[in-house]
Amino acid sequence: MQDIGVAHCPTVAGGLIVEMKLLLALAGVVATLVLAQPCEGTAPASPTAVETSVLQNCVKEAKLLVDAAYNRTQGRIKQRLRSGSASPMDLLFYFKQPVAATRTIVQAADYMHVALGLLEEKLQLQGFNSFNVTDVLTESQLWLLSKASGCAVQDQEEKCGNNYRTITGRCNNRRRPWLGASNTALARWLPAQYEDGLSLPFGWTPGKRHNGFLLPLVRAVSNQIVRFPRERLASDRGRALMFMQWGQFIDHDLDFVPESPARVAFTAGVDCEKTCAQLPPCFPIKIPPNDPRIKNQRDCIPFSRSAPACPKKNVIRNQINTLTSFLDASMVYGSEVSLALRLRNRTNFHGLLAINQQFSDNGRALLPFDNLRDSPCLLTNRSARIPCFLAGDSRSSETPKLAAMHTLFMREHNRLATELRRLNPRWTGDKLYQEARKIVGAMVQIITYRDYLPLVLGAERARRTLGPYRGYCPNVDPRVANVFTLAFRFGHTMLQPFMFRLDNQFRASAPNSRVPLSSVFFASWRVVHEGGIDPIIRGLMATPAKLNRQDSMLVDELRDRLFKQLRRIGLDLAALNMQRSRDHGIPGYNAWRRFCGLSQPRNLAQLSRVLRNQDLARKFLNMYGTPDNIDIWIGAIAEPLLPGARVGPLLACLFENQFTRARRGDRFWWQKQGVFTKRQRRALSQISLSRIVCDNTGITTVSRDIFRANTYPQDFVDCSRIPRLNLSAWRGK
Repeated sequence: MQDIGVAHCPTVAGGLIVEMKLLLALAGVVATLVLAQPCEGTAPASPTAVETSVLQNCVKEAKLLVDAAYNRTQGRIKQRLRSGSASPMDLLFYFKQPVAATRTIVQAADYMHVALGLLEEKLQLQGFNSFNVTDVLTESQLWLLSKASGCAVQDQEEKCGNNYRTITGRCNNRRRPWLGASNTALARWLPAQYEDGLSLPFGWTPGKRHNGFLLPLVRAVSNQIVRFPRERLASDRGRALMFMQWGQFIDHDLDFVPESPARVAFTAGVDCEKTCAQLPPCFPIKIPPNDPRIKNQRDCIPFSRSAPACPKKNVIRNQINTLTSFLDASMVYGSEVSLALRLRNRTNFHGLLAINQQFSDNGRALLPFDNLRDSPCLLTNRSARIPCFLAGDSRSSETPKLAAMHTLFMREHNRLATELRRLNPRWTGDKLYQEARKIVGAMVQIITYRDYLPLVLGAERARRTLGPYRGYCPNVDPRVANVFTLAFRFGHTMLQPFMFRLDNQFRASAPNSRVPLSSVFFASWRVVHEGGIDPIIRGLMATPAKLNRQDSMLVDELRDRLFKQLRRIGLDLAALNMQRSRDHGIPGYNAWRRFCGLSQPRNLAQLSRVLRNQDLARKFLNMYGTPDNIDIWIGAIAEPLLPGARVGPLLACLFENQFTRARRGDRFWWQKQGVFTKRQRRALSQISLSRIVCDNTGITTVSRDIFRANTYPQDFVDCSRIPRLNLSAWRGK
C-alpha cells in the first residue's frame, strides 16, 4: 500500500502544492476582460495559439448557456413539484443539488468547463482534431479564464480561533487553512482517467475502447452480476442494521458531491430526462437488450453528472466536496456558516439547536422542517402534508432511518447544552453551543473508531492498521479522496428490503412494521405520523443487516425499484454507482489493487483466485474483457470478505488510508493533547451509542454492543446498566 503519511509525518499530497505554486506564479498577471460577441474571433494559425479575444467570447457565451440551463432547470423542477408530476430524478436532484456558497463555486466551475468545451469545438471546426485544449492556452490565458469564470475568486476568509473548529473546516491546518475545508475539491490518490484526458467519462463515445475493450453498459453489469432471486437473501448473523445505518450517517459527515444544478443540456437546451442523448451534463444510463424490467431498449435511466470543482492545474475535471473532510459531526451542525446559523435556536441564549415547532415525538423534539415552498417530501403522501426536515446535511430526510439518527443527535446536543448550562450558569449561549458541539464531535469519532471500524475491517486488522492514536501531523492531507466517495457505498449491500419498526417488546405488531424500502424514501411523514423514531431505532438494533455475498449483492428494492413510488422507471442504485465512478474518472479495479500493493489479476485463472469464484470471474471477463476495466464499486464489493470483516482486501486498504488521514490530519481530534482535559477524555471514553439512545428516546432496553446482530431479550440490557457520560469534568472550565 502506498505511504499514507503516518510514520514520518510526510508532506501533503503534491497536487495541492502544485496548485498553490501555479496560482502564485500567475498572481501577477493582470487581464482586462472585454466580453463582447458570442464565441467568435479569428481562427488560430495553429493549434498552439489562440487569440485572447476568442477565449473571452467563449467565456461570455458559456455564462449565457450555463445561466439559461440553471434557470430552465429550476423553473421545470418547481412546476413539477407544484403539479405533483415530479419524477424520481427530481427528488434525487433536490437532495443532490448545491446550495448557498457551493452553488456559486459550482457555477464558476461550469462556466469554465463549458467555455473550454466551446473553445475545443471551435478549434475542431478549424480542422484541429487531435489536441488538448489547455495545451493551446498560455499561462496568462488560463489565469484569465479562471478569473473570468469566477474560479479565481475566493470568498472572505473565516476568522480562525484556537478553541473550536470552524463550521467550514477552514483553519484546521494552520499552514494550509483550506485543507479539508468544505466546498473544495476531493483528493485524487490516483490520476483521473477520462476518455479525452480532461473531462469526458469512459463510455461516453460509442465504440471507444478502454484498454482494448468496450466498456459494458452499467445496467447490463447490474443485471448480470448484482441481480439475484429473493430466496438467496441472507441475513448477517454478526451485524445489526444499526451497523449499516451508522456507516451512512458518518458518510454524510465526510462527503457530499452534488450534481450539476442544470438538468438540461448546456448547449442543446434539451431536458436530461427527456433524452437519451449524451449532452453535458446529461450522461443517461442506456438499457441493454433483454432487460428483465425495462422492455423499451430505446429508453434510458436518467443520470446527471456530478458538479465539477473549479479546475486548477491542467484543468482535468475533479469533483467538489461540499462538506468538511473531518469527522466533526457536520451532519448535525452543517458545513456552511449560513446553515449552521439556521440550525441554531435563536429565541434564547442557551446554546440549543432548533426543534420542530409544529410536531413532537411523544413529548420529545423532532427536527425542524426546511422552509422550502415546494418540498419534495410532500409528494410521498399528499394528504399528510409533511415537508422535509432540516439538518446539518441536506440528505437527512432520505429515509426515516436516517432521519431518526439525525433526530437522535440533535436531541443529544440539546441535552448536553442544557446540562452544561446547569453546571455553568454563567456560560454564554455561544460557549454552551460550542462545548456541546465539541462533545458530540468526539462522540462520533469514538463510536466510529472504537466500535464501528473494527467490525468493518476485522478487529485484528483494525488494531494493526489503525492502531492507537499517534498524535496530530500537519503534513498529513486529511481530504476525502474521490475514490472513497464510491468505495464507501459498500454499505448499500447491507440494506434489507424493508424498514423495520418494533414496539417496546421488540415485536413487529403495528400494521406498518415492515415497510418496503422503495416506499420509505423521502417519507418524512412516516416519522411524524407513524410513531416517531423509537420504533425505527428498535428496528435498527434488533434486526440483522443483509449479508453481502457474491451471489446476492444488492436487493431489488434498490436495484429496480428505487423511488418507484413516484414514476414508471424506478432507478437502479448499482447502475448509478458504476455510472458515477465513470463520471468521476475513477481508475479501474486493477489500478486500485496496484495502489494498495495487491496483485493485479490479468486472466481468468488469476481473477478466479482473487475472487475465489471462477463463475463470477468468468462473468466479469465476459463483460469487461480485462480486470483493468472493472468499475471500482462492483469490483471491490465482489471480493471475498476478510476474517471477521465486512470488506475484502481492496476496500480494507482504501478505508484504512482514508480513516488514518482523517484522524492524523485533524488538529481538533478528541485525543490530541489540549483539545480536552485528561479528566474529560477519561469521561468521554465511557460514551456509547447505546447510551445516547437511552438518554434521548423512550427506549429503556438497549443492545450493549449496538452494531452486532442482537436478539431480544438475551442480547439486550436495561439502560441503567449502560455507563453515563459524567459531565462534572466540564464544570467551571
